[in-house]
Amino acid sequence: MTLTPERHRKSSGISRSQTETESGVAGERSSPAKAGSAGNGHGDPAAATKPPSKFERLKAASDYLKEPLATELENEKPFFTDGAVQILKFHGSYQQDDRDNRQKGQEKDWQMMLRLRSPAGRIPVPLYLAMDDLADRLGNGTLRLTTRQAFQMHGIAKADIREVIGTIVRSMGSTLAACGDINRNVMAPAAPFEKGGYPVARRLADEIADLIAPVAAEGSYLDLWVDGDHSYRFKPTAAVKRARRRQQEGAGYSGDPNEPLYGGTYLPRKFKVAVTVPGDNSVDLLTQDIGLVAFTDPSGRLRGCNVYVGGGMGRTHNKEETFARTADPLGYVAADDVLDLVQAIVALQRDHGDRDQRRHARMKYLIHDRGVDWFRQELSRYLKAPIKPLRAEPKPRLDDYLGWHRQSRGLWFVGLPLLCGRLEGERKRGLRRLIETYQLEVRLTPNQDLLLCSIGTSQRSSVKEALAALGFEAPESPSLLARHAIACPALPTCGLAITESERILPSVLERLEAQLQRLGIERPVLVRMTGCPNGCARPYMAEVGLVGSGVEQYQLWLGGTPNLTQLAAPYLERMPLAELESTLEPLLLRWKSEGGRQSFGQFVSGLGAERIHDLLPTAS
Repeated sequence: MTLTPERHRKSSGISRSQTETESGVAGERSSPAKAGSAGNGHGDPAAATKPPSKFERLKAASDYLKEPLATELENEKPFFTDGAVQILKFHGSYQQDDRDNRQKGQEKDWQMMLRLRSPAGRIPVPLYLAMDDLADRLGNGTLRLTTRQAFQMHGIAKADIREVIGTIVRSMGSTLAACGDINRNVMAPAAPFEKGGYPVARRLADEIADLIAPVAAEGSYLDLWVDGDHSYRFKPTAAVKRARRRQQEGAGYSGDPNEPLYGGTYLPRKFKVAVTVPGDNSVDLLTQDIGLVAFTDPSGRLRGCNVYVGGGMGRTHNKEETFARTADPLGYVAADDVLDLVQAIVALQRDHGDRDQRRHARMKYLIHDRGVDWFRQELSRYLKAPIKPLRAEPKPRLDDYLGWHRQSRGLWFVGLPLLCGRLEGERKRGLRRLIETYQLEVRLTPNQDLLLCSIGTSQRSSVKEALAALGFEAPESPSLLARHAIACPALPTCGLAITESERILPSVLERLEAQLQRLGIERPVLVRMTGCPNGCARPYMAEVGLVGSGVEQYQLWLGGTPNLTQLAAPYLERMPLAELESTLEPLLLRWKSEGGRQSFGQFVSGLGAERIHDLLPTAS
């Protein structure tokens, strides 16, 4: 992939009018690197002598992610205490409350958000039907597609969470490790193509998900949610089983036979992996801890992978030591070494990631502080296979698979645009009828869209008719801005949200589309929006990124690219949303007159900071 030379954006990108009063958006660490091993035996010896942090002590004392969650599940309180909340995350759930219902002096409207583990976004029919039913019966009546190709349910009462998770497990699903300091859902192109490298990429995502799933914690998970029925354990392939046995060898071994890869304290922070095929950047590859580009031979067998490491979007306002970062190229590994490479990288982050400062715990900071050359050299202690130079790749593109496509001989799939990924009301009921009637497998995309798969040729006309009745008359052609825009849930459920995102993105896009029409611009612009700086909708890769920084105020990030290969830069710290059009108009007019064939993001980044500042308001 074509990578921007600048892997992260510094606070110097903020409008000059802000630098006098604001501490900045993102910054480059000047302090020495620090490896916080927390006692796994392979990190910095000085760090290993430090007393572990409160969070590390909680994980170590949890009996492999069981307590105090197991105890608190048995009481009648409507909420979990903080220790149980932190362990609950590893089981795929966050405790939240409906912030619209907060009243002074009253108990919060406590509820749980639950997230699936669904590698490559695959949702089998029984699981979809179970999720649809659970959302109506025990949730808030909606399902939400996440930007990591999974379903989220909202509005679950604490008293019902055991039934919800148990039903999911018994319906071919899992929520294990969908959150927490562990590998999250493994992404891959959602399209069910049976050609090129797509089948290999999907299979590799499945294998990696099983490879770096926890062992002892999986037992804890099944003990808590399905009465200890371990017949629901993941069923890895023979290749994955062999690779997992190698977790107990050499530097990769945690020293804990019950949890050979992770150890009893798991990772310092969350970890994200994506797999794709050359040219398809639907997975936002450079935002991942590990990004793999799978090369295949003419018969479709895996030859090897290009490997990128150290991407990540999360940051904190006014904390210059935190920043969004795109991944570095590591090199190419042969097919037989891919699984060992992945678990070696996980083990390296386990041992050297910062367990003292959680803000500094992601692998992107380790690589930023130490450098990718150090990382590659240190990795040789964990991985004996050679890492070769990258193979050439075609120019990446953001594929979305909307509309009708041939899946294989006699089968089709259709991609349905779902702005913000929210399924509710008649559209949710109608999709259930279609999926149940025709037994259509569902796949979720990183763009929060939904694919209905395995549609027989004889079924196409009736499926088309049913979709048109649900408002999908032309699924292949949503509006220019809505096609690739995404947003995080934000208010009212997310406790981290500073301001709105999902609920207002449609109106924001309508305003921008009206502005483009008024200016005579008929080209798309990639817009992403979040209610806080944690970056769940990956706004720092957008051409226009809106990141909540106050009530109805947003940081303005500009200069990402439509194919998601370049990081945007921050220019305004607190832009009132009411001033969005007036802020962007000078840049849009300059793009129209001078941009030629460049995308808006390419044009803006080419202007340079000084010219952009001159076109932006002098104060926000």
